[in-house]
Amino acid sequence: MAIRLNGGGGVGDVTTAGTQTLTNKTVALGSNTVSGTLAQFNTAVSDADLASLAGAETLTNKTISAGVLISPEERLTVTATAAGSTVQFDALTQGVLYYTSNATGNWTLNVRGNSGTTLNTALATGDSITIVFLATQGSTAYYSNAFTIDGTSVTPKYITGTAFTAGNASSIDSYVYTIIKTGSATFTVLASQTKFA
Repeated sequence: MAIRLNGGGGVGDVTTAGTQTLTNKTVALGSNTVSGTLAQFNTAVSDADLASLAGAETLTNKTISAGVLISPEERLTVTATAAGSTVQFDALTQGVLYYTSNATGNWTLNVRGNSGTTLNTALATGDSITIVFLATQGSTAYYSNAFTIDGTSVTPKYITGTAFTAGNASSIDSYVYTIIKTGSATFTVLASQTKFA
């Protein structure tokens, strides 16, 4: 079968089995079907990438209009671990880390991208993230007495103006840190501690 174009003169014939390039044609999707996979369409699109509704694609440099985003999901890791010594907070894994066993000693909270990526690499200058560490406390309370990013000590600015000196017994202590990257491996950190019981 051939569709004859250009007045049927043979030049520009389109066949069902041939490979031709059509230009300046319109295909109405309401009365025609175009099929393919997301990967195939992404290959065909030369100036952008397509995303699926149910996929796990990462969107970057997107702006959400006011009133459109409702109750976003925050990634949370719950683990039956006790705070004490060094707590590794992997910011590329979760925004909230919840230790459900009673703390056994004071701890250093170290924030990084993950075990193979530094937070310095994960963030661009001018980026900020807010993380939450939830520490379960028994009858003897402990607290976060040091804070590091990628293993390097950073002194936070505290909500009270004073560094933490104690935890709260028989409660969950919530530590919230807003981390602002102000330059290469340079961060401003805002810290707070809240008791929940």
